[in-house]
Amino acid sequence: MVFPAVCALTREQKDCHYYCFQACALWLQRLRESLAALWHLTGTRILAQDTELLQEVTQLLWNNAETPVEGVSEFIHSSFRLLLEIYHLECQHFQDQERSLYKQMLQRVVSMPWQIKARYVPLCAIVPYMGSQQVLDAYPDLPQHLLSCLSTNHLCPAAAEVYKVLVRQQCSEWRDGQRGTEVALAEHWALRWLPLLSQALCSPLPILQSNAANHLLTWTLRQLPATQAPLAAQFGGKDTMSLRAWVSLLKAQKSVAGALPLGDEALERLSLCLGTCEEGVRLAALGLLCCSPNTNQPLSGTEVQLLREFLPLNLNCDSSSFRQLLQAAVRKALVRLRDSSLAQLRGKAPRRSGPGNGAELLAQAVGFVEWLLQLSVASLSPGSNYQRKKTALLLLAAVLETCTDTWSPDRKKGQPPRTMATLLSYARQSGCWDFFSQPNLFALLSCLQDSTNEIRDLASELLVRYFPATFPEPIALALFQLAQDTLGSPRVQEAEAGAVLMKTILQKSDSGTMKSLSLEAEAALTLPTRGLCFAQHLLHMLQAQYKVACQDLLRAAATAPMHGAIAALRRCLLQVPEVAESMQAAELVQSWQEVLTHLVTTVRDITSLLLGALQSQQGPSADEQAAAPSFAEMGNAIGSLIMLGKGQGQEEEEGDSILLSEEHSLILTCCWVSVKEIGLLLGGLAELLLSPALPAGLGPLLPLPTLQMASRVFQEILLRCRHWGAVEGCSMGFTKFCAALLNHPDPELQAIPRAVLEQGLEALSGPRSSSITRRAAGFPMLFLCIVSGETPAQARPLLTRCIQTLLALAATALPQDWDQTLDLPQVCALHVLQTLVRGAGLGGAVLCHATPMMALALRGLGSPCWAMRNAAIQLFSALTSRLLGQPGSHRDGCPSEGLSLHAFLGQHPKLGAVLLGELKVATAPTSGGPRLHPALHAILTLLAQLQPGTDSPGSPSAPFLGPLLGLAESPIYAVRAMAAKALVPVVPPPQRCRLLLQLARQLPAAPGQILSHNTVHGRLLQLRALLASATASGGLSAEALHPVALQLEARGWLLTPAQRCPLLRAAFLQVLALLPTSLSPGFAQYICDTISTKLGSLPQRGEPGCAEPQVGSAVLHQTMAHFMCSEAARLADSERIAAVCSLLQQPNPDIQLAILSWVIAGEGGTCKEMENALGLTLLESLRSVLQEGRDKEFLRLYLEALLHLYRDPSSWSQEASSKLQGSSASCLELLLHMVEAECPGPDLLFQALCAASLLLAHQCGDEDGALVERWCAALEECSRCPWSEVLRLAAAHSLRTAGAAVVQPALRAARPSLVPVALRLINVAIHLLQDEEREVRHEASGFASLLRQSPGELLQDGCIFVQDNVGLQSLLELLLREFGEHPETFNSLLQHIPTLDLRSVVEELEANNFSPRPASLYKEDEPNVFAEPAVLARQLLPVLVQLLEKAPTGSPLHASALQWLEAKGPGLLRDLQYCKHCWSQGTAVHWGMKALGCARLHTALAVLLVRARLVAQVLQVLGEGATAVPGLGCGTQEMEQELELVQGLLVQHGLAPVPNQDNAPGELRPLPGTDNSRHAAV
Repeated sequence: MVFPAVCALTREQKDCHYYCFQACALWLQRLRESLAALWHLTGTRILAQDTELLQEVTQLLWNNAETPVEGVSEFIHSSFRLLLEIYHLECQHFQDQERSLYKQMLQRVVSMPWQIKARYVPLCAIVPYMGSQQVLDAYPDLPQHLLSCLSTNHLCPAAAEVYKVLVRQQCSEWRDGQRGTEVALAEHWALRWLPLLSQALCSPLPILQSNAANHLLTWTLRQLPATQAPLAAQFGGKDTMSLRAWVSLLKAQKSVAGALPLGDEALERLSLCLGTCEEGVRLAALGLLCCSPNTNQPLSGTEVQLLREFLPLNLNCDSSSFRQLLQAAVRKALVRLRDSSLAQLRGKAPRRSGPGNGAELLAQAVGFVEWLLQLSVASLSPGSNYQRKKTALLLLAAVLETCTDTWSPDRKKGQPPRTMATLLSYARQSGCWDFFSQPNLFALLSCLQDSTNEIRDLASELLVRYFPATFPEPIALALFQLAQDTLGSPRVQEAEAGAVLMKTILQKSDSGTMKSLSLEAEAALTLPTRGLCFAQHLLHMLQAQYKVACQDLLRAAATAPMHGAIAALRRCLLQVPEVAESMQAAELVQSWQEVLTHLVTTVRDITSLLLGALQSQQGPSADEQAAAPSFAEMGNAIGSLIMLGKGQGQEEEEGDSILLSEEHSLILTCCWVSVKEIGLLLGGLAELLLSPALPAGLGPLLPLPTLQMASRVFQEILLRCRHWGAVEGCSMGFTKFCAALLNHPDPELQAIPRAVLEQGLEALSGPRSSSITRRAAGFPMLFLCIVSGETPAQARPLLTRCIQTLLALAATALPQDWDQTLDLPQVCALHVLQTLVRGAGLGGAVLCHATPMMALALRGLGSPCWAMRNAAIQLFSALTSRLLGQPGSHRDGCPSEGLSLHAFLGQHPKLGAVLLGELKVATAPTSGGPRLHPALHAILTLLAQLQPGTDSPGSPSAPFLGPLLGLAESPIYAVRAMAAKALVPVVPPPQRCRLLLQLARQLPAAPGQILSHNTVHGRLLQLRALLASATASGGLSAEALHPVALQLEARGWLLTPAQRCPLLRAAFLQVLALLPTSLSPGFAQYICDTISTKLGSLPQRGEPGCAEPQVGSAVLHQTMAHFMCSEAARLADSERIAAVCSLLQQPNPDIQLAILSWVIAGEGGTCKEMENALGLTLLESLRSVLQEGRDKEFLRLYLEALLHLYRDPSSWSQEASSKLQGSSASCLELLLHMVEAECPGPDLLFQALCAASLLLAHQCGDEDGALVERWCAALEECSRCPWSEVLRLAAAHSLRTAGAAVVQPALRAARPSLVPVALRLINVAIHLLQDEEREVRHEASGFASLLRQSPGELLQDGCIFVQDNVGLQSLLELLLREFGEHPETFNSLLQHIPTLDLRSVVEELEANNFSPRPASLYKEDEPNVFAEPAVLARQLLPVLVQLLEKAPTGSPLHASALQWLEAKGPGLLRDLQYCKHCWSQGTAVHWGMKALGCARLHTALAVLLVRARLVAQVLQVLGEGATAVPGLGCGTQEMEQELELVQGLLVQHGLAPVPNQDNAPGELRPLPGTDNSRHAAV
């Protein structure tokens, strides 16, 4: 009774699949337990091979193995195991030796595409019964398929499980047979699995490498420790991928064995990994340093030293995932340091040899944490970029979380040890670990003013969680004043910063602080809690701003916008736990109720004001319309407000402008941001105050009238708002609001969203007075928010009611004469349905209604109304995404989604019937000839996104085959092409060869047999689609395709001129190109001869023999050229390669472009002979091509192909140089002239400059000095082009290509004439290493990496590109080592230290402090947001100092330093005195807190201190020669005293790091890997 009921329920579209398959698994479990009794009763097998029960069970499991319902796959997996176990027990009991079910199931698994996840579940269940060897013999492609699965996240766990099951089975079989030692077992494992693991770990795909390391490698080493040796032998190379695999292996070994001893060579290699440009390699090496099986294992001295070298160089990485993983790794290291130190203090640490070892380990641990603390704090300066500040905050959070005794009540894990106070006391006695010092506090307070939410919120969290409970009163007062000011800023970022400040002050203040703050007098005196005081104060502020807005909205938007106060209220009421606790206090309920009621009333009035201000009041129905105002109406309304605000005398403006004025932007920002904040505030309040967890005895803080008022506010926003950001923010709040009401036990509260839904449905079907654009604006979100609030675990009556009403409304007939300017109710209904389908909160709940919605969408595609068709296609797209899931990761360009057509139709049988019905209607013969069917293309698109299914009798996909094959006759090209793609999932892999043969036979064997060219073309497209799918998956061998090839060979006339349609000939050739190994040698030669004859006889355009161009002829010629190229590369045949090179030299542009595009696509990368020949051909013709002045697109492709062929330096040969003999200089001259004078556009300029660099790298001689100078000047100009990333990338790529070849001869004075150019190139590289584009920095670091090698290694493979900051260090070291005595070195480095006008920065800060509003709504963007002038200046300082110290007395460098001192010294001294005046006389007190967050001020002060330190050093080095500088009037001692005094003042105000720190960000350090004398366990 159970199983038939389960089968019946699974066929129905009910949301109960989880429980059905849970019942199925339990039924099979009970069946297994009762087998003996059933055998005794029946005397026969329950699951015999021919029983209906076995067939039904297996069919049920196969049909639902791909169900997307969460949890069902586990039950199906369990059911497969139970089914096979029952079958096994019955075979044993009845002595059945054949056991055919196993073979049938394995054969079905093998026949399915690897992309289908469901195939791996039964495969795991089969292995124990069939044995590993039999499975692998029957499925030889399994390792390769597992490799493909590992590169796809959703298939990775299934593939890993298959691997583990097979390896366990192999080990079990080996040990049971007692075949040998563990080493022999590892060798046996390596035969099958070493290539798989090696290829995965060395893969360039990060996802594949990571999944293999995480899911397979560690498990393998634990299961088979002896596999370490064969694995290590695979990863000894010097390329990046081998390094990544090597580190992964070491990390896995360490996790299994504990400590890992490393010698000099391994340590040098590890240092190389820590400095490489590949983030994955660096993170793996860092993880190796930080991880350990035991948390109390101390870090070795080597690990600590490597971390000290690594962390400062990786603070400004622009990858978010890298920062997160960096924090996780450092946290592990800190836990090890903490726990090992505590073990030392308790005397329970493992004994170590040598006296005082424990004390040294403690000192090392305390010192490293102190160093990391100072490094993090110093990196929080506002002058640092976002990346450095975010990383520093994450590291600081790890330090505070690990090394303080702060208890976090909301965490179950990660609490500090009970003995943490002992370690803290020890560290503080050493003068370290002052985590909560004033400089650290100032650093975090500066982050509260950052322009990004991430920095502000994380800094606030650290202050609240770890720092003392209250701020010092002076700081609290200054912060409160700053918060008040920024809350009134029209700039959104500044207002949000003010809200964060206000929340932080609330959480870090006590009653004493509250009395000192200038809150509302009534609030401060009468309200008993801080939360109430702040809420009342902010509410009064908001009400005052509202009054201003009622009088003059323009003035309010500029000086007192309301969004800052609303955001502060939201944060203070919803994000402060103490406020939520006070709301639950019985004695405060009435006070809170009054405040909240006033708040809701106020925001209702604000909403009406703002939306009314944007509402065009034209016509009597303006107040009653449900639609949002149009953009034109809003523009007119805002223009009226601006005229009112400015007065009648200022009505004349600049005239019509396409840009919004500052006043327009102010009003729009004020309205939209305020409305968004109101929605978030009201939704959060409902979620907080209507929670079921609140005590029942308390009165409602939000009474029913207040909630109804809030509901009307939401309705007003969603119905009258057009800005998507405001709609989205309001929708988030309304969803919380509805969920809180619907889940509340009070029926009156539950009725509020239901009533809103009914009102919305009623309004939807009514007449409209204006158009609703933008997918019906916020109207659909009203419905989505309500139905998303329903409890997912229960029935969804509101969702069902909503969808049924919308379906009925959308299906009603259109009126005879609709107004195109108004939205129809049917159109709006479709938009609402689309929004419900896309809604993430509904999940799969809408799939129960997928069939009627799909039918509606397909009918809507044939509507005569454009708006209806547009809405229908959007609904269809949403349904497709929901039914098939989001597209997964891709590998080699092939989709990896695993849902097959068979499973799709099994899950949605009614939907399959709808699709098939529409397909049959579209393909049915009609009188009067073929007709267009609008839904046809959509159906084909849906089918094409599925995967091929299994080959089973009675398959639901079989009826689709006939209609799809019939579409080959369609007169519409797009239908034929899409039908061919849709045919692939319909044909199971075992049936492909038969269908291919059938299609090939249907092609005409002679010219007279063609009845329809469209039909022949459609058949060819179908052949090509099936063959492409088969060859991509490796499902059909060359032998299996040989009969198909024979049929095609018999129809070879389709390639000859006898077939007059070029498109048919091209399609036939494309099919043949997919069968290169199946064709007979004679026919293959016939194809090449035919193509050569055709292409060789093509005249150039415009010649006398040139015929009129034929439609499709260019496509045919390009297809032929591609075929010739592919065959030449595949066979590596010298004659074919020469023929391709000859074609490239022909003047026909179609052929040339086809070959060039083939080269650029990289399709010939496996044939080095082909690439070499093509490269020589391009070099030989380069001068003539440049001189001919061909069109820019051809030149771009030509140069791009040339650069692609010589992308590897080792590919340049002596033969290539000889091809350019005599023409190299002229080619270089032509290319540089193109760059300098012709303005070819950025894309062609990129290729031209890079091509010039390629020639220069291999042809740079003494006679080319002038060309080198011009090339260097072009690089300098392109590198400083802020508006074009392409040009900066061209400069960086060119520098990497030829820079080392120019700089290398200048080293050690080999060619003195090149030294100035070498310095300029290094200067360009330093500049490019600060670029905001990662690719530009990567190319520049490649130049630095090549210079780190010895000259003989420059053109060899295996150069490991270093990380950007490591590259910068190596360039600076190169300058010191090789060019330290050159006078231009000092001046070139000084160019990177900017000169900022400190006085103007301070004056602007003072002016802004007293100004009621900022100068503009938006800040001007920095041209390079990644650059950090202050950090670079501090990094260059020790280099400049060493240059001065190394130079002999009287050298030209000292003369350059003296000139710089004379020019800059007096002004710098005046700036120091100005600083001393500002910060010692109290002048800066008024704007001190604002100065904390001013990036320009911090940068100016940091650069000033660096320059002052350099002046002091110049004075010291030059001695008496510098004392006579006019205007300076001080010596070294006086300058150092002045500098120390100024820096001390700045430190007191949080504007400079604490002096004498040796860990400033970016400080020059020894390069990783330079010390080879370390031995340690890692």
